[in-house]
Amino acid sequence: MARGKLRIYLGAAPGVGKTYAMLSEAHRRIERGTDCVVAFVEHHDRPRTEVMLHGLEQVPRREIDYRDALFTEMDVDAVLARRPRVALVDELAHTNIPGSRNAKRWQDVEELLAAGIDVVSTVNIQHLESLGDIVESITGIRQQETLPDEVVRRADQIELVDMSPEALRRRMAHGNIYKPDKVDAALSNYFRPGNLTALRELALLWVADRVDEYLQQYRGEHQVSRIWGSRERIVVGLTGGPEGRTLIRRAARLAEKGAGGEVLAVYIARSDGLTSASPKELALQRTLVEDLGGTFHHVVGDDIPAALLDFARGVNATQIVLGVSRRKSWQYIFGPGVGATVARDSGPDLDVHLITHDEAGKGRGLPAARGARLGRLRIIWGWLVGVAGPALLTLLLNHVDADLGLANNVLLFLSLTVAAALLGGLLPALASAAVGSAVLNWFFTPPVHTWTIADPRNIVAIAVFFAVAVSVASVVDLAARRTQQAARLRAESEILSFLAGNVLRGETTLEALLERVRETFGMESAALLERDSDVAPWACAGRAGHGRPVERPEDADVDMPVSDHMTLALTGRVLPAEDRRVLAAFAAQAAVVLDRQRLQQKADQAKELAEGNRIRTALLAAVSHDLRTPLAGIKAAVTSLRSDDVEWSEEDQAELLEAIEEGADRLDHLVGNLLDMSRLQTGTLTPLIRQVDLDEVVPMALVGIRDPESAVVLDIPETLPIVAVDKGLLERAVANVVENAVKYSPDGEPVTVSASALADRVQVRVVDRGPGIPEEAKDRIFEPFQRYGDAPRGAGVGLGLAVARGFVEAMGGTLTAEDTPGGGLTMVLTLPAAPEHAAASTELSATARP
Repeated sequence: MARGKLRIYLGAAPGVGKTYAMLSEAHRRIERGTDCVVAFVEHHDRPRTEVMLHGLEQVPRREIDYRDALFTEMDVDAVLARRPRVALVDELAHTNIPGSRNAKRWQDVEELLAAGIDVVSTVNIQHLESLGDIVESITGIRQQETLPDEVVRRADQIELVDMSPEALRRRMAHGNIYKPDKVDAALSNYFRPGNLTALRELALLWVADRVDEYLQQYRGEHQVSRIWGSRERIVVGLTGGPEGRTLIRRAARLAEKGAGGEVLAVYIARSDGLTSASPKELALQRTLVEDLGGTFHHVVGDDIPAALLDFARGVNATQIVLGVSRRKSWQYIFGPGVGATVARDSGPDLDVHLITHDEAGKGRGLPAARGARLGRLRIIWGWLVGVAGPALLTLLLNHVDADLGLANNVLLFLSLTVAAALLGGLLPALASAAVGSAVLNWFFTPPVHTWTIADPRNIVAIAVFFAVAVSVASVVDLAARRTQQAARLRAESEILSFLAGNVLRGETTLEALLERVRETFGMESAALLERDSDVAPWACAGRAGHGRPVERPEDADVDMPVSDHMTLALTGRVLPAEDRRVLAAFAAQAAVVLDRQRLQQKADQAKELAEGNRIRTALLAAVSHDLRTPLAGIKAAVTSLRSDDVEWSEEDQAELLEAIEEGADRLDHLVGNLLDMSRLQTGTLTPLIRQVDLDEVVPMALVGIRDPESAVVLDIPETLPIVAVDKGLLERAVANVVENAVKYSPDGEPVTVSASALADRVQVRVVDRGPGIPEEAKDRIFEPFQRYGDAPRGAGVGLGLAVARGFVEAMGGTLTAEDTPGGGLTMVLTLPAAPEHAAASTELSATARP
């Protein structure tokens, strides 16, 4: 009997529409004539889901008596006896009631599949066993009902039911998921936007992984050999050439295919002078990799393949991406190249990808900024061609029967001298000329095998050969050096141009500039030192790198004076004289950057002073009315009581005294907020953190509210963990927030103050049913002297929420504004739980299910 096929609708959270999609699929299959029944579907009293059950055959459930309560579960025997073509089974991760046929519903489904029945089921991403810890860290709730990942992975078809967090919260607010009395709690706990976004990402990545497995299976079955991409963590080896951007983009695409993919771009510079890459191109590649979410690294090492492999293993990389060599075919005589060496030495733990690009095979060109010194490998090859080349050519000519003549032999030996000059410079070419002259005399000038030359014309030929060889070697060597010097000057001009442009645009900080100096010259560290006078000690104005700290210019390997009291100090090695010209330009620019930063600091201080003046001006404008109003009321009441013209009754006197008391309370509240804001502005607020129980603080914060029993509804569970806060500051913050909510709430609509635990945090939510505020004003209401809408002038100066946020943030918490479902505004105070109570709160919250 053929095994049935399993189709799963996977969702990121409850309410996205998995069951609805499953029932819609059942109706489509029935319309096509498929025998389809409902084995078990739970509609959770959702009207739209319940309507979709109409017209579908439902297999009766099995009733189980457990602990004096009656439960219903899927009747596996009844479904097997019915033997439909397709069975609908909801909630695949469900745990069956003890006494059922199997412990888990997915085990019931396995029986149906084994019997040849196709099954359509649903599951949420948080129920997968492998994601339990991740889901708990996101939501603060440990899922009790889980199923093995392999059960879902074996499904013949997985369909993701996706919905944006905003749409899901709107569906929740409209009452389409939970009953109205559970909406507020769900929105403030499990269905927070951050939770839903993270769960959605988990679902998308998990499904993408399943799709990748299917793709690999498809390629294997259809023998597809062309590369379509893979999923790995990537290290990108850069040379500073234009192909680097292609490699970075390719690596980013590879990393995007897997969860947690990371791109690390690394440039390895030799330690023998200026880097061989264009600084402008490297800066563009650094910006590109950072824009794509990766990181850029600069490593100094003479053995580039070994340095690249050491870096990759040091960061636990799994793949290396390199570009196909830019060298021409003949240049491979100097060695296999970086790519081939890395691939050979990488071992089984590192995969190496060589990526083709437009620059492949076009030639690497001469080093752009490594000075006129030739590389060691080239010098070795020059000596080999200059000394060993004539010997090999002599053996070859002696084994050839044809007599080419002395003139042709001279030309052949002259070609070796030119090659030695191109490869190794002047000295190998001179050696080649000397050896060639001797070989021509001994082996090819009659009489052979003697140093005697019989024909005087041959003496002239050999002398001319030596002179021409020396002249050609000198010209070739001079041209090569001039070419490299021109390339060096071009590299220096690029460095200085790019540097000056960044500094003039203000895009470079002192630390970034010093890092550029360190990278450009391959040094361990770079520091800018300054002092106030000739006898004052040196102080470090900025530093980059990880070498030994430099406290004096004498301690550095290289120091470049900028002025009498400022110098640029580098450690790592001694720079050649030709590099100091560029270093001097860097030093001058460093001084300019330092001056600009200090001017910017002064400008920022001036801006702070201007902001303080603005706040004081706003304060005077606000206080001019709000401070005088209660004073005028107090003065009027006192004047009336002191008046001898009117005899006040006891009730009138009590009323006047009450007016005095209210005015004094308003003044005290106003002055208190002003003092608190002053402490926040000056940074003199120091919270005294203690372990506090919320049900002790929140009621005390309502003392100043008029008629708190009818104006405020408290919902503070006794099981909440203890918070680590300053009791006095928290009381003031809650009082300000609740007072603001009461002020804007309509008559007959009390403000709700509730609290709940979320992992290592505790949330206090102050919910009102007032007019609410638009999204763009939710941050502005926390600024000093801000009052939204048409608040009455006697309602305060707009400091309450600003002070509340300042107090909460000083205690390590947050205060934010959210829309209240159905209209209004919800203030959310998030406070840190005491460390020893955080774990307990997580265990308690795990009993709640979304």
